[in-house]
Amino acid sequence: MQIRELIYRIVEPKSKAHYTYYDTLMLLAIILGLVPLMFRTQHEVFWYFDWISAICFIIDYLLRWCTADFSLKRNKVVAFILYPFTPMAIVDLLSILPVFNLLGPAFKVFRVSRLLKLLRLFRIIRYFEPLQIIMNVIRKQSSILLTVLSLALFYIFITALIMFNAEDLINPDTGQPLFDNFFDAFYWAACTLTTVGYGDICPISNTGRIISIVSSMVGIAIIALPSGIITAGYMDEIRRRNEEKQPT
Repeated sequence: MQIRELIYRIVEPKSKAHYTYYDTLMLLAIILGLVPLMFRTQHEVFWYFDWISAICFIIDYLLRWCTADFSLKRNKVVAFILYPFTPMAIVDLLSILPVFNLLGPAFKVFRVSRLLKLLRLFRIIRYFEPLQIIMNVIRKQSSILLTVLSLALFYIFITALIMFNAEDLINPDTGQPLFDNFFDAFYWAACTLTTVGYGDICPISNTGRIISIVSSMVGIAIIALPSGIITAGYMDEIRRRNEEKQPT
């Protein structure tokens, strides 16, 4: 087995048994890189966290790049050229950019790149199997989920339009109409459909309250649709993976 092929098996494993230690290491690097974002005050130890995570990310990026022909199943030269432009490679590269903040004052222009550390959250998908399963389910059921999303947006728009024209009373707290513009009505409809109910905007008239009741009841049914689809797909994906792991 060639060295590059061995690296590929470690970095892009085919079964969980091959990548437990490597993925655990990368998950720890991601966590270390995110810890400084949880504090307003930057302690000295966070500097070491940044360097450790940055070194791990750089090594991981280079290893994936040098084995790109295996993952992309292309000619070596073509794969090496195409890999930096793949979605996850772009995320990996952007998550590495904050290392410029650590090199010295001359790179303070890159301070905005500190926000790019948030992209490291997307790297967790690669190393955390439950998230991988969810992403596979969403990818496979994308057409159905897009249909449900379209239905939800259409219902929100219709409900907002009805409420915007039906609720014309004045809010006693502000002295202004309850829905000063259509966006307020759309925001209320979205909160009602998802059963969030922040309470900052609520109907005053009996007509508006009736509309709110109907919207809430229908919203529960619409929100339940993607939950059922994802749950069913999740169970199918787990069943398929278990079958693949069983010896033939």
